[in-house]
Parts: sequence; C-alpha cells; structure tokens
Amino acid sequence: MNRMTEEGKKQLEALVAQVMEDCSARGVAVGIVNAKGEIQYEQYFGYRDEENKLPINRDTIFGMASVTKSFTALSIMQMQMDGILSVDDPVSKYIPEFTNKNQDQPVKLWHLMCHSGGYFPLPRIVVDKTAQAMGIEDTLEEELIYRKDFADEGIRLVAERLDNQTRFTGRPGQRMSYCNDGFGLLSDIVRRHSDCDSFAEYLDKHVLKPIGMDRSNTSFIRNTLDENAAVLYSFENGEWRADRDYQNDAFVLHGGGGMKSTMGDMLKYAVMYLNEGTAENGNQIVDRYSIQEMRKPRQFMKPGIYYGYGLETKQLEDRAVYEHGGSLPGVSSNFSFCPQEEVGIVVLCNTMDVSVAAIADAALRAYCGLDVQEVRQNHNIRSWSRQEVEELAGRYVSGEGDTFELTEENGTLSMKVNGNPTDLQAVYPWQGMVRKKYSDIYLTAIRDEEGHVYAAHYGSRIFPKEIN
Repeated sequence: MNRMTEEGKKQLEALVAQVMEDCSARGVAVGIVNAKGEIQYEQYFGYRDEENKLPINRDTIFGMASVTKSFTALSIMQMQMDGILSVDDPVSKYIPEFTNKNQDQPVKLWHLMCHSGGYFPLPRIVVDKTAQAMGIEDTLEEELIYRKDFADEGIRLVAERLDNQTRFTGRPGQRMSYCNDGFGLLSDIVRRHSDCDSFAEYLDKHVLKPIGMDRSNTSFIRNTLDENAAVLYSFENGEWRADRDYQNDAFVLHGGGGMKSTMGDMLKYAVMYLNEGTAENGNQIVDRYSIQEMRKPRQFMKPGIYYGYGLETKQLEDRAVYEHGGSLPGVSSNFSFCPQEEVGIVVLCNTMDVSVAAIADAALRAYCGLDVQEVRQNHNIRSWSRQEVEELAGRYVSGEGDTFELTEENGTLSMKVNGNPTDLQAVYPWQGMVRKKYSDIYLTAIRDEEGHVYAAHYGSRIFPKEIN
C-alpha cells in the first residue's frame, strides 16, 4: 500500500522547490521504493540539460560521488564472504606498496571502511592530471577504468603519499576523519585479489549485473558521450560551469566516488539492502550478516550520526536510517533506506552543493505521515571557558583546501571558514555548532594526552591545527 498522502506530496514538493531555489539546483530526481520493489513515489524536477530544456527520467545518468563508498564496502564484504580476505587483515597484506611505516599499529581493512585509518584530509590525486602525466588518454577503445598501468600508477601515488604522513588523527581505528584515499585502497584490493582485472569489471560482474543495474558503471567517457546523461552544473572560480566532464575532480582510484547511476538502478540497489542482500530479482548479492555488519555504527561522526562500513547510520525519531551522500562538481546525491518502514529513498541532482540529504529526510517523513520539516536541536546558551578559548584559538588547515580560523575576541571565539565570518555557538564543553539552513555542523576539539588541542573535528573531517 502506498502511504504517501496528497498532503505529504505537497509538503515534500514545496521543500524540493525551496531547496532548488536556495541552491540553484538545475535538476532533481526523487524516488521512494518499498522492499518488494514497488515504487511509492517518483518525481523529476527541473532538467538534465537546462539550456536545451531536456527532462530527467528514470534512465538519466547522474554522478553518485561518495555513494560509491557503499558499493566498495559491499564488494569487500562479498570477498570476505567468499573467503578471499578478512576485514581484520592489515591493508599491507594486500597492497605491498602500502607499508604503514610511520604508524605504530597496522591499518586494517575495517579501519579504511569506516574512515578511521588515522589520516588527516589530503589533496586529491585526480584522474585527468595523472593520465596527462602518464601521456595517456581515456578512449572508448581503451578506457582508463580498465587499464592496469593507470591503476598501478594510481595506487603507487596514493600509497606513497599515505606512507609519508607523520601526523595522524590518532591510532588506527580510534576516530573518524573522512578519507577518500582509504576507499581508493579498498577498491584496489578488489582489483588485485578478486577474479577480475579491474574494480570496474568486478562491480559489473558481482554487483551491478546481478542486481539488474544495467545503466550503472564507473566509466568517464561513456557517460560523457551518453545522450541521457545529466549535464553537470558546478560553481567554480566565481561562475557557473556546465558540461558533461565526468572526470572533473575525479579521484584517481575509483572506490571513493567513481559510480554513475540512474534513479531506476538506484531504487533496485535500495531494494537489495532492504532485503538484506537479496535483489528484487531473487539474486543473492551477499549474506545477511554482511549487510548487518555494514550497517553497524562504528565511528562517531556528529551527534546522532555514526559511520559503519560505507554507510552512515542515524535516527529519525525511533526509526534507524542508513544512508550515504555524495558531492562532486555537478553532483549532489543521497541514498538511504529504513528497514523498519521497509522503504528506500534516492535523491539525485546534477548541481554541486545542493542539500539533497534534507530532501531525502523530508521524503521519509512525508512517507511516514510526519511533518516534512525537521525539528532542529536547540542548545542552551553557554560560554567558552578560558582554557577552551586559549587551546582552540588557531588556524586549522585541511589538505583538501579548506581552512578555518578560531580567534579570541573579548573572551570568546570568533570563526572564519575559508575567510568568511561564520557564527559558531558554544554548545558543550570543547564543542561548538554552526547552524546552516538545512543542517548543523559541529566543531569538536581533539586533544592529546596532556589535554592540548592538536586538531578539530569539523563536519566529517578532522583538521590539523597549525603548529606555530
């Protein structure tokens, strides 16, 4: 039975319109499916190509960005089920280029699967620049995603860079800081130790085709040339860019963000999770144990949200929701499922930095008969202590390019993010919050054994504090 009421649809679609206006979104796709594969809601807003007014449909290809991480974790769990590896094994067992030389304890597969290898954010090693340095091109006859020499160079660059780190967020497994490099290593383990010659081939053979996801892939050039692939809209250097450059800012190893898919395919993917490893067509992709292990909360992200293996877990009232979002130039994506309500929700957008997670939450609320507007957490007003102000004040720099500064002003802390003044509210000891329109970002101090702040968790990353 479809539980979405007309009032629920009206509220949801009003929120979608508001998000699209606030974020300059060109096209948004929203779908809800139940565990039987029955579509509960499906609607397309805006365009896949705004200039030519071309509509979105169920087969329109969108970038998935970091939703890919669930596919990578699923692949590792399949290989564990098949006895090829164990998530408790050291990464160096499978990738000899990765030596762990500056860490006292080994980084294990499961550490990478929940972003807890100990690494601060690093500059992105990208596809186009790596290919250019190698003097090779992406062609339909010889795609980069299948080339052994390209994968070998990618893993060499990433492993070498991780090994050269001398400052860490903590011990392996201690705390979470979002790390695309780690999922890149995981996808290379799949390439090297499965029955396939590439991560792309493995996904196609063991995940996509068995589920029936016939329009999904990790290709760049095929989607660039596909008539029904979304034009990507990104705001770069002060102006909008519109193209089908699916290589733009793409990571050199594909397990962190390489997937492209469609609404039709992603709804099938959600059904597989709702049935704990069995696809709508009856094919078993993985066992129940593996799906349950992926969902298990393992690392704290922010109040109310934890990270498992390639999936985040949170609560919507008394319902458990498992999800992953994604963001790249021209890509905002969100995939979620709620076992208690037996529904999966997919929100896809061809514009960067769009609050698609807010749309996904609103869709679930509307389906459950709740008001689509989230009730936000209100905190008691508190002041920073003298010790907090002195320890937290400083500059924090992410290798990915973001920076924030905390400065003492009149006994409290003022904040600038990438040079822009930002309203930081003290909410708990050693923790502050920045309230955005559609989400809250928490800042949490990371302190050493002596109590000194050496980093801060902001959003999903841990930023190292600059050493004076």
